[in-house]
Amino acid sequence: MRVEIWSDIACPWCYIGKARFEKGLAAFGHRDAIEVVHRSFELDPASPKGVTEPVTGMLARKYGRTHEEALAMERQVASHAHAEGLAYEAEGRDHGNTFDIHRLLHLARARGRHDELLDLAYRANFAEERSVFDARVLLDLAVEAGLDPEEARAVLEDESAYADEVRADEREAAELGASGVPFFVLDRRYGISGGQPAEVFTRALEQAWESRAVTPLATIGAGGGACDASGTCDV
Repeated sequence: MRVEIWSDIACPWCYIGKARFEKGLAAFGHRDAIEVVHRSFELDPASPKGVTEPVTGMLARKYGRTHEEALAMERQVASHAHAEGLAYEAEGRDHGNTFDIHRLLHLARARGRHDELLDLAYRANFAEERSVFDARVLLDLAVEAGLDPEEARAVLEDESAYADEVRADEREAAELGASGVPFFVLDRRYGISGGQPAEVFTRALEQAWESRAVTPLATIGAGGGACDASGTCDV
């Protein structure tokens, strides 16, 4: 059975949701029969490439908050990450365009190193204050993940490389009704929106496994932390 996960490296709830899903999957009796496929979703595709700003500044501008209020929002999300055993820096992170990251992740998938690069990118962005919006950092991460440096550099320099694959993922998300991320699709029959608790994922996997048949996509769970298509994230 396949589970597809639409997410964005800039989305804190995708980082948290991935950890919760993995805990839920670990508790599922047929976990070895599950294929997990990560797909691309840009929260802020209009963000200009090469331009970054502090996350707290972006939040303050987006929500009309003070810097202190924006920092408090980040600290609240950080508390959820810490509860899952994840490192999370509430200050010092950048925000920017993630299209190049998604393109590089598609290269990593083609070379069998997707999970390695995804984990490194999440950790770099949320726990290490390394700007994943900098091509030099992305190249370093690609090498750390086991990709050929020259091939990774060529992809980053060619803006058309894997662009179609990223857009195809995003079109599929829209067709499936995803208005934000993380968005989990189980066997193309059940949708789970947001970073739900681990037990919600376990129950959803059990339900999908027990009812494998061709049925319309149904939504399981509501109210989980998420970031919507406009880049607005729950706190």
